[in-house]
Amino acid sequence: MKIVLLGYGKMGKLIEKFALNRGHEVVLVVDAANRENIKAEDLRGADVAIDFSTPEAALENISLCFEADLALVVGTTGWYEHLEEVKEVCEEANQSLLYGSNFSIGVNVFFHVNRLLAKAMSPYKQYDVQVEEIHHIHKVDAPSGTAITIAEGIIENNNGKNSWVNEIVGSDESTRVNKPEELLIESLRIEEVPGTHTVLYSSEVDQIEFKHTAHNREGFALGAVIAAEWLSGKKGFYQVTEMFDFNGIV
Repeated sequence: MKIVLLGYGKMGKLIEKFALNRGHEVVLVVDAANRENIKAEDLRGADVAIDFSTPEAALENISLCFEADLALVVGTTGWYEHLEEVKEVCEEANQSLLYGSNFSIGVNVFFHVNRLLAKAMSPYKQYDVQVEEIHHIHKVDAPSGTAITIAEGIIENNNGKNSWVNEIVGSDESTRVNKPEELLIESLRIEEVPGTHTVLYSSEVDQIEFKHTAHNREGFALGAVIAAEWLSGKKGFYQVTEMFDFNGIV
């Protein structure tokens, strides 16, 4: 495949590495240095674009790819309040977009098991549940998109919670008290941590911890390239979870 990279930070460079290793070609790299000069015609001839830019740039990049009739994988988070309008435009224009908060195979297995665990724990009201996420200090959004996906999986399958709230540990928000029906997501920012996510079910007598720890960013990057391969030839609006077949695992 001929790939356009939108964003060329640490993730962009890793995605390039895995794309080349899997026999693909990176035909264009777009970052802050040249983004203002890039037009839709510059993207034509490519097969797919992969976006790991910034929340501010993501929406403009989506529009640019739609204009260029170019399939797009979006790994950037922080723009999901516009999800429904982007989906509507994508489907009406017969474009191709796959988005996700995390493309790691391990994390997507974690997402699935998290939903099963939430369903299993739902009858036991003596347990309160919360989510903790730890990332590097350079991450611009909090909570992480992965933590939000985890929280949504819990809310959909545990009738004790109906919304999530975020607390950034060490900030002024650290003193807030969440309501019983609110699922707390605690966010910590520590040096160069690639990403750790923990779900905790706590009662007066015990605690259950369900945890995923990323050792590096390579799983995210490889997953993004696999997502681009999966999207090739498809039309429509997809979530990354649709790449994984967990049918029968209940």
